[in-house]
Formats: sequence, structure tokens, C-alpha cells
Amino acid sequence: MDAIESLIDGYRAFRAGTYRQNEARYQALASHRQQPKALVIACCDSRTDPAMVFQSDPGELFVVRNVANLVPPYEPDSHYHGTSAALEFGVKALKIKDIIVMGHAGCGGIEALYDDCCGKAASGDFIPSWISLAEPVAKKMLELHSEMERPAALRMLEQEAVVASLDRLRTFPFIKEREDAGELRLHGWFYGIGTGLLSIYDAELGAFRDVVS
Repeated sequence: MDAIESLIDGYRAFRAGTYRQNEARYQALASHRQQPKALVIACCDSRTDPAMVFQSDPGELFVVRNVANLVPPYEPDSHYHGTSAALEFGVKALKIKDIIVMGHAGCGGIEALYDDCCGKAASGDFIPSWISLAEPVAKKMLELHSEMERPAALRMLEQEAVVASLDRLRTFPFIKEREDAGELRLHGWFYGIGTGLLSIYDAELGAFRDVVS
């Protein structure tokens, strides 16, 4: 069975099972404006689905996915800004009160950035420019931890990129104003694909702490 046939079979199973069993809920979702609990900035990686990890129902999460779960700086110009537009809509229109930057282990975008900083240039028309958002973090990490083995360095960079994205969120005036007023909270989370562990960034400790299951 090819990919498209598999997806259509999955749809049929959903329609006959999950949808039929929860038809009233789906109709209610369709008849009311969405009211998600949180905005999640996650990676495009097919192995990290926030709704699956957090066992969330439809309508609970407003998810923005891009390569390496990066947040760009606030740049209101004539260029195209998909992630920034989603942030604006989520915060200003939907009044979401929690934003989560969700990094993950084994991130291909972060690995490409690491290799680029080590002299192996990333290829593509769009990827090099996009991952360069975290380049200052990568260069600083390599400067301070040049002796670190590659696996440990990649893990550190994956997590430090999350922290840097939290900082860039605060360059958006409508985010910083709401955070300063106590109306919005920013969170840095990190998910281990193979371990299933979730770690949360503790700003006071400057480190990620595992969530105890």
C-alpha cells in the first residue's frame, strides 16, 4: 500500500470510528470559534506530533510547525512571515495565554546548523537562511564547548535553540506587553523521541528539568 492509499484508509477508519463516536463534539467545534488552550511552536519533524505527545483533543492546541521549531524576530515588513502571522493571530485574536516552544531530540534542522558552523555548508534555497536564526547560539556553544562530543553538542544546541526562541518571542511587542502584565506565559519544552521524556526549561536554574511521570 502506498502513502496516499494508507492515508485514505486512515481517514475512512477515522470517519467510521472516532468521528462517529464523537460527532456531537465535532459539530460543536465547527459551530463555535476556536478557543485553544495553548499555542505550540513545534518542528515539522514527522516523529513529533504535539497533539499525540500531550494527548490533546481537537480544538485544544493552536500548533505552528516549522523547521527546527524556530521563532523569527519581530520584523513587520512586506516579506512573508508565516510563523509571525500565527503568533499574531494566536495572541491578539484568539487571546491565548500560554506559548510553548517545543524542541526535540534528533532535530535535522539543528544538525544541519551544527554541521554548517563546523564547516559543512547547509544546502538549499531556504533552509540555510532559516536555520541561521540560531547561528549565534551555535557559534557561542562551539566556542565555549569545543571539546564536547557531537551527540552531546547536538543535544545542547537543540535545547539552547529553544531558549533563544523564547528570547525572540519577547521582541514581539504584543507578546512582551502581555507577558509583563501577567496575561501571557512563555514556556520552553523539550521532547525525547526515543525516550518519551518531556523536559521543561527552568529560567531560574538555566536548565531543563525532566517531568516526572
